[in-house]
Amino acid sequence: MAQAKAAGAEYLFTNPGSFEVGLFDAQIDTPGVQLIMGLHEGIVISMADGYHRVSGKPAFVNVHVIAGTAQAAGQLYNASRDGSALVITAGLNDNEQWSDEVGLAPRPGYDQKEVNRQFTKISWEARKADSLPLMLRRAFKVAATEPGGPVYLAMAHHALETKGVRAQILPAERFMIRARVRPSKAAVEEAARLLVEARRPLLVVGDEVWKSGAQADLVAFSEALGLGVAGGLQGFANFPAHHAHNLGGFSMGSEFVKRGVDLIVVVGARDFGGKVVPGGPEVPDARIVRIGIDTSNMGRNYPTDLALVADVKEALADLRAAIGGMLTKDRLTSIAASRSDEVRAITSAMRAKTRAVAEKNFGRKPIHPDELGAVMARTIDPDAIVVMENLTGRHDAFNFGFRENEQMRVANTGASLGWGIGAAIGAKLAAPDRQVVCSIGDGSVMYSASGFWTQARFGVPVLTVVWNNYNYQTVRLAYYNYKRKMAATGHYAGMYLGDPEIDFVKLAGSQGVGGEKVTAGDQIAPALKRGIAATREGRPYLVEVVIARYGGGAESTWHQKFNLAERRKRRV
Repeated sequence: MAQAKAAGAEYLFTNPGSFEVGLFDAQIDTPGVQLIMGLHEGIVISMADGYHRVSGKPAFVNVHVIAGTAQAAGQLYNASRDGSALVITAGLNDNEQWSDEVGLAPRPGYDQKEVNRQFTKISWEARKADSLPLMLRRAFKVAATEPGGPVYLAMAHHALETKGVRAQILPAERFMIRARVRPSKAAVEEAARLLVEARRPLLVVGDEVWKSGAQADLVAFSEALGLGVAGGLQGFANFPAHHAHNLGGFSMGSEFVKRGVDLIVVVGARDFGGKVVPGGPEVPDARIVRIGIDTSNMGRNYPTDLALVADVKEALADLRAAIGGMLTKDRLTSIAASRSDEVRAITSAMRAKTRAVAEKNFGRKPIHPDELGAVMARTIDPDAIVVMENLTGRHDAFNFGFRENEQMRVANTGASLGWGIGAAIGAKLAAPDRQVVCSIGDGSVMYSASGFWTQARFGVPVLTVVWNNYNYQTVRLAYYNYKRKMAATGHYAGMYLGDPEIDFVKLAGSQGVGGEKVTAGDQIAPALKRGIAATREGRPYLVEVVIARYGGGAESTWHQKFNLAERRKRRV
């Protein structure tokens, strides 16, 4: 605990267990490291993940021995996909000291650290008490070193319970090494030449932009060269959503790409691809330049012609300087204006079409997701942090970005459900003086509903908006697109979440969180304002909004009927 505090840990996110007694006995008199408790290991991990994503600091977590470690895996997957710096510790019942068939221990012949190895940068087991501070320092260092990611340290309970141990405690600045790597001069000059000569270049951006704090640099770079920007797979809004150069998510079917992109500069984003077997090319026939630290994400599926292996912020600064040295100011302005005019024409038409389609859906009953998204966007704070776990929600109206009056988007790319409520708690702990809104689907809530208890217990005033369509809509759309028996009959296996309907207001209320249910469009804004008033007073609040389903199979409420009580031979 002393070393965790010295490493900068503000919170210990945990679901406690009896085999970590030594750790918790020390925690209660370690000032400055507040315990934040979750009622399941999965939500503990997502709380820590949300805290890290908003604060940028490594998050300190403790979960229970083997079973708790296994239960954390769903959310650990999300953290590993996005490189979140989490330091996860756990107790360990050692099965290689005498008996190998120990309760709440790894199964005979197995190690505890193997359980989640694929979801961590590295996992260790510690068995000596005086090694714990050293191994914890190493864990913080590895988790925070770019590219970041979760690490895991299992600590034998007999080590945690050893009395009278002395060990060296070091402050973070003596072992946490943060360096901004600059690209090679030759790579910068070649990339600058390609950008100047390209007929229709495109930037594809990802979360290394946010992690390096290069959002403003990216905007300036795009404007200086008139470059269109498309989003790769990303959890943050790395480029302002409503900027005239924002072309939306990268797609082979986009108007800009179809015109003939000849250069793609991938800025801190993953490689293209992601399907098991793609149906066709996922990237145009263009030169590809990659910028970032994570070389494992460069050229995994598609070629790389030039790599600037560097911190994104440093690379953009060097590139801009190199281009400025190659061209006169007038020549650069002329190139940028021509490119920008083309991009702006496309984005202007795209946004006008999106608005027109959305506005046609206002005033419907049930409420259309377009209306809910629009009302939320204009009612919440202009700089609110919006934690999103809502795969088919409509968020086009939100002014996502990084600047003073732009809303911060926080999402994950792993799509392992059960992340949103915990992540919103962590986000609020990281930024207590900003409004935090959890925008979440009804199916997702049920993976992590125990998080409402944590909100109430620790006074974490999050506004949760549940988009309730009584459906696993993302999965239903996949079933529909399969175009076989389910699509033909309207019978979608396991998709309908009514009969009985879940009362999310009562679910939250049973854990100490107030709320209300909305069924008509004119009720949305007043309900949100009541929720915002509650959070300003320090109380978490939930607004459940009943919304329409959309897409193939939307009208179906069919579900497989089964009633065990009716099949009994005895009324017992």
